[in-house]
Amino acid sequence: MMENAADERFMRRALELAEEAARWGEVPVGAVVVEDGRIVGEGFNRRETWRDGTAHAEMLAIAEASRRLGGWRLTNCVLYVTLEPCPMCAGAIVLSRVRRLVYGASDAKGGAVESRVRLLEPGLWNHAPQITSGILADDCAKLLTDFFRKRRAKGGAKGEVS
Repeated sequence: MMENAADERFMRRALELAEEAARWGEVPVGAVVVEDGRIVGEGFNRRETWRDGTAHAEMLAIAEASRRLGGWRLTNCVLYVTLEPCPMCAGAIVLSRVRRLVYGASDAKGGAVESRVRLLEPGLWNHAPQITSGILADDCAKLLTDFFRKRRAKGGAKGEVS
């Protein structure tokens, strides 16, 4: 029960970050890294703003957590993200040894955890995080759906999900 309450609390913070991304015109994905019940890294998509294809929410949150904690091994950390990670972010999760991944909405087009490919399967690499999916999934998905609906209504460019 405690884990579910904490999962929802930290996913709500990731949703706030995703909303901030939307205000910047970015695909609304937010992420937080938590160690021992405190946030040590945060990020939201900044690909358009920074003109950097690697500026995904997870990558930025992981980088900030590593700086704050003074090392790249996040073995005692949980990563919360509003959208199922892509292949690049799944790789960063493995390489940074994140203990647990919690995500909201699935990504049928680019998800690399359960939807499109399964890059975090146990035994595939030298590290596999515990995975919890579907936390506040409806809220996470609605934010993305609303964002792309508004973008299409304005005649904006097609955007990828992650």
